[in-house]
Amino acid sequence: MAYDSFKVLTSSCVPLPLENVDTDQIIPARFLKATKREGFGDNLFRDWRYNGDDTPKADFVLNNPTYSGKILVAGRNFGSGSSREHAAWAIYDYGFRCVISSFFADIFKGNSLNIGILPVTVSPEFLDKIFTAIEKDPKAEVIVDLPSQKVTLAATGESESFDINGYKKHNMTNGFDDIDYLQSMKAEIAEFEKTRI
Repeated sequence: MAYDSFKVLTSSCVPLPLENVDTDQIIPARFLKATKREGFGDNLFRDWRYNGDDTPKADFVLNNPTYSGKILVAGRNFGSGSSREHAAWAIYDYGFRCVISSFFADIFKGNSLNIGILPVTVSPEFLDKIFTAIEKDPKAEVIVDLPSQKVTLAATGESESFDINGYKKHNMTNGFDDIDYLQSMKAEIAEFEKTRI
C-alpha cells in the first residue's frame, strides 16, 4: 500500500491559527531538491521553527511540548501558493495524518489526498470551536471519522460533516494511491481486455 489506510482518527491537535499559510512557508524552496518523500518533516515550517543558527524558536507551536498529535488545525486558506507536492510530503513525514481548516488551496488539497493526508474543511464557526477547545485543554481530542465524513470534538460531542470526493475517500480508506487503485482492479481490467480483442 502507498500509505496507511485512514478510517477513524482520534487525536489531540497542534494549533496553527494563522491564515494564508502558503507552501513556501510549509516547506521552503531550498529544501525541494530531494525526490523521495523522506526527511521533509525535519524542515516542516523550517523558517518559523528555527533561527538562522538552527536553534529552535521557543515561541513556535511545533517546538512547544504542550501540543502534540496527528491533527494539524490551521487557519483559513492553508496551502496556497505554488503547487509543490513537497508541502504535503513534509506534513505527512512529520507525522500529521489530518489537517483541519476552513479553506484549502485546491492543489494542496489534491496533493494531500494523493499521499494519505486527509484535508478536512469545516465552517469558520466550527474551526473556532476547535481552536477554543485546544486553548482550554491542549490535550483535547478531535475525532475524524472518514467513513461517516464527520469531525467531532470528543469532550462535547459537537460535530460537523465534511465533504470528500468519493474516489479519494475510497483510496484513503484503503491506503491506495492512484497506482494501487488500478492494481486493485487487475482482474476487472483483464476481463475488460478480453472483450476488446
